Amino acid sequence: MQQIRSFTLLILTMKTLFRIVLFIFPIASFSQNADSVWIRANYTKIEQYIPMRDGVKLFTSIYMPKDNTEKHPILLSRTPYSCAPYGLNEFRPYWETFYKEYFKEKYIIVTQDVRGRWMSEGNFVDVRPFNPNKKGKETDEASDTYDAIDWMVKNLNGNNGNVGVFGISYPGFYSTMAALSNHPALKAVSPQAPVTDWFVGDDFHHNGAFMLMDAFAFYSSFGKPRPKPTIVGPAAFDYSTKDNYGFYLKNGAISNITRNYMGDTMVFWNDLMNHGSYDAWWKARNIRNFTKDVKPAMLVVGGLFDAEDCFGAWRTYEAIEKQSPASNNRLVMGPWFHGGWVRSNGSYLGNVQFGSKTSEWYQQNIELPFFNYYLKNKGPEPKLAEATIFFTGENKWRQLPQWPPANMQQKELFLEKDRKLSWEAPSSLANQQKPKDENSFSEYISDPATPVPYTEDIHFRRTREYMTDDQRFASRRPDVLTFSTDILDKDVTIAGPIGADLMVSTTGTDIDFVVKVIDVFPEKFQYSDTDKYMMDGYEMLVRGEVMRGKFRNSLEKPEPFVPKKITRVNFTLPDVAHTFKAGHKIMVQVQSSWFPLVDRNPQKFMDIYHAKDEDFQKATIQVYHSPGVNSKIILPVVE
Repeated sequence: MQQIRSFTLLILTMKTLFRIVLFIFPIASFSQNADSVWIRANYTKIEQYIPMRDGVKLFTSIYMPKDNTEKHPILLSRTPYSCAPYGLNEFRPYWETFYKEYFKEKYIIVTQDVRGRWMSEGNFVDVRPFNPNKKGKETDEASDTYDAIDWMVKNLNGNNGNVGVFGISYPGFYSTMAALSNHPALKAVSPQAPVTDWFVGDDFHHNGAFMLMDAFAFYSSFGKPRPKPTIVGPAAFDYSTKDNYGFYLKNGAISNITRNYMGDTMVFWNDLMNHGSYDAWWKARNIRNFTKDVKPAMLVVGGLFDAEDCFGAWRTYEAIEKQSPASNNRLVMGPWFHGGWVRSNGSYLGNVQFGSKTSEWYQQNIELPFFNYYLKNKGPEPKLAEATIFFTGENKWRQLPQWPPANMQQKELFLEKDRKLSWEAPSSLANQQKPKDENSFSEYISDPATPVPYTEDIHFRRTREYMTDDQRFASRRPDVLTFSTDILDKDVTIAGPIGADLMVSTTGTDIDFVVKVIDVFPEKFQYSDTDKYMMDGYEMLVRGEVMRGKFRNSLEKPEPFVPKKITRVNFTLPDVAHTFKAGHKIMVQVQSSWFPLVDRNPQKFMDIYHAKDEDFQKATIQVYHSPGVNSKIILPVVE
């Protein structure tokens, strides 16, 4: 077996690289603790270039168990984030995470730099489209996975012929692609927080609205060209301030950011700027279109509070269910941030507590038994429910035969005057005394010069905790409409996607709508005497989502608003699993900016990516709550 030489002289450059490795291993201590000593004593590291069908070679890091008393399964992760550390004597700190359990089980652990990244040859393409009709030496990520698996089962001594693939985020995308490879040795795949559709709901767009902060923070570094194989990571962007709200507001229109910082070398950033609607280019990158006849056992995993790829987990599972109904397909969603099931114990997020170490429960009861059964034939077949979902609020796991639950009913919760929410539609009797053309509405002014922040504090990086943050800061702003129920006299459990059905008008020709569903805690509430944050009356964000108004009827064909004309804006928020406990309130907030999480809408119908500073204007927004012209939230209530 050919081994590439170790990169001893370049190891000093790895400090930059490890910043990216920390994406997966946040506590990457290289100290020689007991687990690291054991792994080094019982494993050999191999570095190998594996040839693809078109001759391109992909760098692959392989950890081989020294034990030869049995044959071992292969567990593969393909990544654009590097196989680091490079060098035969440099071990990745698997002992710092749950992944050490796979070493104890004597798996062959493999990580591969995908085509065009780090030490692999070839050209990198972001979310490279799947080609269902490959011919000859044509490649995509599925074929690269097939070729890697084929080489490994034929060349790695002591393997048992069973391969699994898993990965979080972008490696989750490559995991879904692996499931489409149809290699007979591939028995189990776990796409975790998988990148799935970057225009509709993951990472860089939500319903066509551009997720400015994440996109720029990522592509200002990740997007830099890599002309040849290297172990040196791209330099991080040097911000002029630690205040992200101030940085993006000062820089103004996105066109300024493109001109000042991104230039012509950031290929995918410029693709983002030039594909401003859901066109054929984007649809080719929607992997949901291709999840047909999936053969491996599938375990789709995600976080209820994943700020990056919450959409991807729900919708990947859903797509496989619809297009590959015979597949062995399972879903797990816990109360986690992005990758939190590996990088935390899952007992809390921000100020909100979940009552148990949910990550450890998942690792020991679901993921490890899943791979052990399908790859090692170890133990009885795991009795995994179709959907294993953690319900926040009640803080319990539920094992469900389907998702959404069969007994889920869509119940309308109406926005009313006096900022109330009601299960009853606005009464027509109350409107009989009004002129025929008069409607009840709530009003605010949306000013791009002072956009609503996505969180209260000053931050440098986008926080992961904002997904459960206290929303009282937003309730106090005049450009945020806040509606709430009376105190609940019984628990209300919701399980599934939330609908937002708004009747609105604007003085502009385009407008964004952000809808937030919030759990208002009782006064004098506290988890314990040691609470660091005042939880009395805490307004916990359960789910928030944005809709770019011009896409209200079609993501493919945007259309302007007619100024001051009452218009329907109807969209779906990602699924939730939450119980509003008796004594709490349900709250809904409506606003038109969420900055700098989402880029500012100029509030006129145009190509926002190429707007200029002078294009931004104030708009007056009216949200209606009259009989026949009413705004509502549709909750997936489970009785």
